[in-house]
Amino acid sequence: MVNLNGQKIFLRALEPADLDFLYKIENDTAIWEISGTQKPYSKSTLKKYLKNAHLDIYEIKQLRLCICKKTGESVGFIDLFDFDPNNKRVGVGLIVADEEHRNKGFGKEALGLICEFALGHLDVHQVYANILEENKASIHLFESEGFARVGTKKDWIRAGSGFKNEILYQKIKK
Repeated sequence: MVNLNGQKIFLRALEPADLDFLYKIENDTAIWEISGTQKPYSKSTLKKYLKNAHLDIYEIKQLRLCICKKTGESVGFIDLFDFDPNNKRVGVGLIVADEEHRNKGFGKEALGLICEFALGHLDVHQVYANILEENKASIHLFESEGFARVGTKKDWIRAGSGFKNEILYQKIKK
């Protein structure tokens, strides 16, 4: 049985009503560096994305879920990406949108739930994450959820006129 409910939050599929929240996050230039975004997204493009959000992870190799407080308020998104059922692995990334919702355990609970889903329901052997070396909050979060640092990708992310290192973390099924 798949359980996407925690004590503080639950994870749910994307809905058409998420358009404005998605638009806000996808067009936040402060996170483009970590998301790989190169240009703004229009609401029209995001509507099409939401229309296809129901497609199966086996088909499109990704899954985005909304992180919601128990009140129903959306606080962020958690993504599974580059799903590779042959090699039994999937990447994970998450964002808690507003500062007021950070450091409240929402991201930790969401990460725990999605890892249970991936390792159990999807039967992957490993979940991995790519984290900027300077992102101490994310490093702490992933390490607290049992992810191990396995390597550093030097000068991996272009940032302004320079480059930043990205750390690879893995959580391997026991």
